[in-house]
Amino acid sequence: MMKIRRRTLMLLALELLLVMAVVFGVNLWRTRESASGVAPDITAITLEGKMVNLGDYRGETLLVHFWASWCPVCGFVDNSVDAIAKDYPVITVALSSGSDAEIRQHLQEEELSFDVVNDADGEISQRWGVVGVPMSFIIDRQGEIRFRDVGYSSAPGLRLRLWIADNFDAQR
Repeated sequence: MMKIRRRTLMLLALELLLVMAVVFGVNLWRTRESASGVAPDITAITLEGKMVNLGDYRGETLLVHFWASWCPVCGFVDNSVDAIAKDYPVITVALSSGSDAEIRQHLQEEELSFDVVNDADGEISQRWGVVGVPMSFIIDRQGEIRFRDVGYSSAPGLRLRLWIADNFDAQR
């Protein structure tokens, strides 16, 4: 009886590792053309009139999050990003989501308070190699992209990656 239970647990662990490897591999493949290494600069003005320069965040761990008002999956991630923005610096970039007024209206309707850069023409997104939205980049204290993810990301998953980037220096 104990042998069967042990074997079942071993098979379950092996299957879990296999699923994790497949998910990790698919994410690597999907983000293969997006920015890596030193994060491309973002110099822009948010909807609130605040100047954003990625260089100003040196020494801090940062989430750069690309989203769109027309993206149904983004709606599942937006509240997580909004909550994370209370604990970490966050720059969000709205890709091809209309005018500033339309984005403000969307934020109000969804009760979101994070800062937003309007990337109406997609220039910032193109520089970052955004292949779909939502797409998140975790930037470490040295300005290096440590993690990148396209599609749904859970709040615990984003927070874990931010914590890792914040506490484990990639240069060590």
